[in-house]
Amino acid sequence: MSFKFPRVYPILDASFLPASGRRAFLHDLGSALADAGVTLLEYRNKFGSDAEIRADAEALRAAMPEEQVKLILDDRADLVEGVGFDGVHVDAGDVPVREARRVVGSGRLVGTYAGGETLLPGVLDEPANYFAIGPVFSTTTKQTEKRPIGVEGVRRLRTQAGPEVVLTAAAGITLESAPRVIEAGATTVAAAAAIFTADDPAAEVRRWLQRLAEI
Repeated sequence: MSFKFPRVYPILDASFLPASGRRAFLHDLGSALADAGVTLLEYRNKFGSDAEIRADAEALRAAMPEEQVKLILDDRADLVEGVGFDGVHVDAGDVPVREARRVVGSGRLVGTYAGGETLLPGVLDEPANYFAIGPVFSTTTKQTEKRPIGVEGVRRLRTQAGPEVVLTAAAGITLESAPRVIEAGATTVAAAAAIFTADDPAAEVRRWLQRLAEI
């Protein structure tokens, strides 16, 4: 699949959603994010039921135009087609990349984790469209025991990967640090809490897009 990755990869974790009124909340949020210029969004729900994941995903899809926004589902390759999403992100311990690709087909996006201190052996041979690296900085949004690699780690992994591979830098990245991460070689920066704990996530993501467009 040919797709120009934006500089910002927002990750909407289910922990940021209200306990009730989720569908209306997601409709309003999704519409606002699309209006702000979002073209790529991951929805992550590590602990919800299949029914909850489907309902949330369908609400996002209904609110975000298919021709504008690529929606990525975390982990659940088996649910992607049914909810009308555009791809899946799988990490170590999830569905293997080749299995995820088999399930979603060649016309959808597949992302996977590529490494921290160094690239995982053979990871670039996997049938993925983009490769997450990190953690770049410390984070509390996603549990990890890996040591932060910092901006220099991003630079090192870009050298290892070569110029053409899509690298998504993740964890602990803020609007202030994002430009340095991009300049070090990341194609795009993932942001979860930095965007979705803001009072106005759509306004916040607009600030990110505007700031990183200057690089």
